[in-house]
Amino acid sequence: MTDKSEVRQGPGRPRDPQLDEQVLRATQELLVEQGFQATTIQGVARRAGVVATSIYRRWPNRIHLVEDAIFALDTGVVPQPTGDVAADLLAWTRLFFAAATHPAARSGIPGLLSAYHDDEQSYQRLRERGEGPARVAIRATIDAAIVNGQVPLTCDADLIFEFLRGATLLRALTRGDEDGERFCRQTAAALVTLATEHRSQS
Repeated sequence: MTDKSEVRQGPGRPRDPQLDEQVLRATQELLVEQGFQATTIQGVARRAGVVATSIYRRWPNRIHLVEDAIFALDTGVVPQPTGDVAADLLAWTRLFFAAATHPAARSGIPGLLSAYHDDEQSYQRLRERGEGPARVAIRATIDAAIVNGQVPLTCDADLIFEFLRGATLLRALTRGDEDGERFCRQTAAALVTLATEHRSQS
């Protein structure tokens, strides 16, 4: 899933959206072709046809650049709640799976998680950008299903999010998009069972 908010604003001259897009696209290409470790500021600058200082004016380091490149991936439209919990959770599963299996994401996410291991501030930023909006949207999906009488009032939307994120990310990182549609349907069916039968402990 993508975060379409504006790219990180750094010091220096006013931003050039075309240059930003050019650099992010070059970063995505290098992640796919050469992997996370080989995706350096200098390499991105060569691929994008810009000088490295232009990148440093916008992104303080490689981690911030890779993070923005992954969030800029076009992996689908956020599902709108319909009240049909089975259809909605299948749409969410497909979206999460598409985001996690994108080649640039599969290359970049493990490297980012490793880099965040000793950097709580950066990990918190990742959670706020990636998790916060998705949690709110999934809660709206569950709320619609509650109003429609398909799931109980005690359904825990945060638990649905945790299961969905964990299942799709692990599957994507270990097996890619292999047999993806079958996996999405099975996962969505399991989420429906969780939504309709689970009682929140809070």
